[in-house]
Amino acid sequence: MRTYLSNFYKYKDLIIELIRKDIKLKYRNSFLGLLWSILNPLLFMLVLTIIFSELFSSSIENFPIYVLTGRLLYSCFSETTNFAMQSVVTNATLMKKVYVPKYFFPISRIFSSFINSLLSMFSIIPVMLFSGLPLDTTNLLVVFPLFYLLLFCIGIGLILSTVYVFFRDIQHIYSLFLVIVMYASAIFYPVDIIPERFMPIIQMNPLFGIVEMFRDTLIYHTVPSIGAHLFSLIYSIVLILIGLFLFYRKQDKFIFYL
Repeated sequence: MRTYLSNFYKYKDLIIELIRKDIKLKYRNSFLGLLWSILNPLLFMLVLTIIFSELFSSSIENFPIYVLTGRLLYSCFSETTNFAMQSVVTNATLMKKVYVPKYFFPISRIFSSFINSLLSMFSIIPVMLFSGLPLDTTNLLVVFPLFYLLLFCIGIGLILSTVYVFFRDIQHIYSLFLVIVMYASAIFYPVDIIPERFMPIIQMNPLFGIVEMFRDTLIYHTVPSIGAHLFSLIYSIVLILIGLFLFYRKQDKFIFYL
């Protein structure tokens, strides 16, 4: 861990440049550029609202913002971890030419994708105003679920980027996993329709707890319990430690598989 922190500080300008490059590349040659970060979730929210409004709108208060928040957090997790997974292989040419701390590649992808996702969060503001949802000081607590989500993405991203170097089929397995996570995170349906016997399994999905915490602070103006905070924080830290350990043990063998 000391080596990771030392290299991070020593090459901090490099990782900032890598993050900046990833953000620029995403919107290169795009007419609307960063506006797509806001327009895309809004359009997706409209589609889901139209499709599911008859089924769930009566049982879910502020259904459009409910759908939008769930979709934004899931998209952040999906996009961030997918980019991180392929980051080492994508930068194989650079890795062979100059020395760069290898974990910089997944970390820079994670941060650049997360920053883009934060820009998408601005789409929540016009929907809240249009829906007449009052603003409250508890809304500021959204920084906690977002922080846990970032930690969670770092842990999963490090694990995926390591496994992908040796086993490329993981991308197909992970695509299926993401579908399961999406349906297990109550993005567009109310939590109370889940049978009680399945709730312990659903609650083991860390994204479910993060989405619930985000909605509590933003929509329902309630403060999440200490238990919810500790669960998300400990879960994320454990994943980061596993990811760092796996990456450190395998990084010297990357060059033979790139």
